[in-house]
Amino acid sequence: MRKTFIKSLAAGAIVALSTLGVPSIAAASETTHKMEHQKWGFTGPFGTYDQMAVQRGYQVYREVCSSCHALEHLSFRHLGEKGGPYYDAENPNPNDNAAVKAFARDWEVSAIDQDSGDATTRTGIPADKFPLVYANPIAAAASNGGAVPPDLSVITKARTGGPDYVYALLTSYGHANDDGTYHNPVFPGGKIKMAPPLSDELIEYAPISVTSVGHDGQSHTEMVAAPAATTEQMARDVTEFLTWAGDPKMEVRKKVGFATFLFLFIFALLLFATYKQVWRNVKH
Repeated sequence: MRKTFIKSLAAGAIVALSTLGVPSIAAASETTHKMEHQKWGFTGPFGTYDQMAVQRGYQVYREVCSSCHALEHLSFRHLGEKGGPYYDAENPNPNDNAAVKAFARDWEVSAIDQDSGDATTRTGIPADKFPLVYANPIAAAASNGGAVPPDLSVITKARTGGPDYVYALLTSYGHANDDGTYHNPVFPGGKIKMAPPLSDELIEYAPISVTSVGHDGQSHTEMVAAPAATTEQMARDVTEFLTWAGDPKMEVRKKVGFATFLFLFIFALLLFATYKQVWRNVKH
C-alpha cells in the first residue's frame, strides 16, 4: 500500500512538473558541437514569451524562412488566440482580430473551385492553416538540391538543445564548401545545404504593436520602435517565434499547472490536518 502511494505521488509530481514546463529529455537530432546556452525569458515554471520578439520573429519567418519552410501544425488563428503574439483583449475571437485577418490575407491557400471542381487558390482567412510550400517531399528535394527543408512548427521540440540549437545554427555559419554545402559546426556532420539565411539588415523591422491594460482597466495599444535587424537579433527573434509556434499554449498551461500544484499542496495539508484530528486519540 505504501509503495503504491509513493508511486502515485511520484507520477503526480511528474505530471505537475511537465505541466509547469520542465523540458523533455527526448530529442530527435544530435550534434557534437557544444552550444552556448542562451538566456530565454520563456524557460522555467514562470517563464513567458516576449511578445515583441515573437512579433518580430514572425516577420523574419514570413520574409525569410517561409519560402522554403512550412508551419503545417499552425493556423493563422493561433496568432490571435490568448497567449499569441497578436492577441487582442477587445477582440478575443481571432476571426475578429484585424491583425490576424491582415496576415491571413497575405497568404494564398489551396482551394477547390465550387463550379468546376478544379484545384485553385484563394486568399487566406484566420481559420486556415499556414500553407505548405511544396506539394510533396519529392518536389521539396528537387527544389533544394536533394535536401528536404524541415517543417518549423515543432523544430525547437524536435532538436537536441531546442531554442539554443536553432539560434546557434543560424549564427554559426562558416565558409562555403566545394560540394555546394556550407560549414556549420552546429549541424550534425558539420555541413549543411541551406545557405546562410540571415545577414545584417536583410529586412527592416516594422514597428511593434503592444497591447497592455492600464490603471483604468482598459486595454491600450501602442507602437514601439523595433531594434536594428542584425543577424543575432533576427536569430533570437525567429527562435522566440518558433518556440512559441511549437507550444502556443505554454503560458496558459503554466498558469494552470501552478494553480493545480497550489491546490494539491493545500489539499494535502487539509488531509493531514484531518488525519491528525480523526486519529488523535488512537495509539499507533
